[in-house]
Amino acid sequence: MQNTLTLPPFPSPDTEINPVFNVVIAYEDFETGKRAMKTYDYLVQHLGDDCTFKNQMWKFDVLAVPKLREMAVKDAAAADIIVVSAHGSGDLSDAVKAWVDRWIAGERNAIALVGLFDTDMYFENPARRYLAETARRAGMEFFSQPGLWPGKSRKSQPADGNWERNRAFSVLATVVQEETAVSHWGINE
Repeated sequence: MQNTLTLPPFPSPDTEINPVFNVVIAYEDFETGKRAMKTYDYLVQHLGDDCTFKNQMWKFDVLAVPKLREMAVKDAAAADIIVVSAHGSGDLSDAVKAWVDRWIAGERNAIALVGLFDTDMYFENPARRYLAETARRAGMEFFSQPGLWPGKSRKSQPADGNWERNRAFSVLATVVQEETAVSHWGINE
């Protein structure tokens, strides 16, 4: 009797494996959701050749429902980037903070937390301060964009209106590209 050991074939070096990159978006309303999707599309446009992207979107109102909030916590725990998009005229709601506190307390994969706000009170924005502190406590990168959304005017804003977004998210894209090359995508996960 002869025993044969069959091993699965090794992937060819010519085969390119694109890691899946999960993005969770929490947004306040339709306008802030659109803005978050533009940011997501920006990442896909600049990194889509290197990664396969997936996203989940959660409206702030839905996070007030405990069972749905728990589902959103699971999504955030599995995410690589978490985007919170709000008007920023005040603090985040208790439901949104409860969601953030739940996913930050457990195991998580996220390398970055992104805050998108349309307020001119950028540094005085309590929502931005809360998210920045959350990212610091979690050891995550924090990216935020001053309030230069389409339709807003500022004398120093260039004609295309994108200089702050491009500056902030080119840095984010660089971090994401560097992160895909290290152990985060390794075999030991």
